[in-house]
Amino acid sequence: MPQLRLRPAAFGLLLVVLIGIAGVALAVGSVNIPLEDVIKALIGREPSRPAYATIVLQFRAPRVLTGMLAGAALAVSGLQMQTLFRNPLADPFVLGISSGASLGVALAVLTGASSGGALFAGANNLGDLGMAAAGSAGAAAALLIVLLIAGRISSAVGLLVLGLMFGYLVGAVVSLLMYFSAVERIQAYLNWSFGSFGGVTWRQLTIFGPAVISGLILAGTLIKPLNALLLGETYARSLGVNLPRTRLGIVLSAALLAGAVTAFCGPIGFLGIAAPHVCRVIFKSADHRLLIPACALVGAIIALCADLAAQLPGSQVVLPLNSVMALVGAPVVIWIILRGWQTRVTLE
Repeated sequence: MPQLRLRPAAFGLLLVVLIGIAGVALAVGSVNIPLEDVIKALIGREPSRPAYATIVLQFRAPRVLTGMLAGAALAVSGLQMQTLFRNPLADPFVLGISSGASLGVALAVLTGASSGGALFAGANNLGDLGMAAAGSAGAAAALLIVLLIAGRISSAVGLLVLGLMFGYLVGAVVSLLMYFSAVERIQAYLNWSFGSFGGVTWRQLTIFGPAVISGLILAGTLIKPLNALLLGETYARSLGVNLPRTRLGIVLSAALLAGAVTAFCGPIGFLGIAAPHVCRVIFKSADHRLLIPACALVGAIIALCADLAAQLPGSQVVLPLNSVMALVGAPVVIWIILRGWQTRVTLE
């Protein structure tokens, strides 16, 4: 493999952009806060108004950190899925992990005590933490099923089809639960399905953060096998790659990343498909030594931009994050892909 060309300027620029957008996200919203006061609140000094410190530290800082972690997680897991399945339209949720989390939340919110779901009724009464717990339980159950299947199936295509079928099955169950549920329970579930970074507290970040970081570290250990898979499973096998173990590691990493985000933030779409393509065009490379850190930065940037747009700064209205993610990002990605369509992508 050719020696990796370091592109420090591009990574430095992405990092500066990310820090700048994070600063804007901390400063603007329904209440605009001067950047000087934001910095004072972050470093522990007293801002010009005491309420600014509460807004920045208790509401906006967790939201921004959650958006950065979620964006990085979805982008990296999307990159892994596109490489594993050799499909540019693959995303983090093709394995059914999102469906499992959705089923857990649906059981918690749509059943409750009225259906005899005592186990989930308690979670339903805990609000956002209970929904995150229910989503985590559903994602963990789906992950267990996927790992059991991945150990028995030798074909990535077969794993993809099974993941899609699992998603359809769970979707049917959720539809039935919604059909027999009360209107207010359906509305609560729909609000969760819109996606949001604002429901994650500092307490929940102590769980969400380590889960995402663990998934990213695992993805980093799989860089060489992922590069080998770019040229097909036969080529990877000829290089001595243990395909079953590699596939299991990729599935575990992507499922951990996507499952954590879905459980705590809802099913955030689009980002996992788009960010890897943006990185490939920016760096003109398919080398995962470049793409994994690049996807983490680009995914965080896209997530914060979409969340910032959803807040409608200066107003009290908050738009559904999933809708904004597609409306804001899809045209930009289409333009980038079309402009870079003739660009040669290599492993350099």
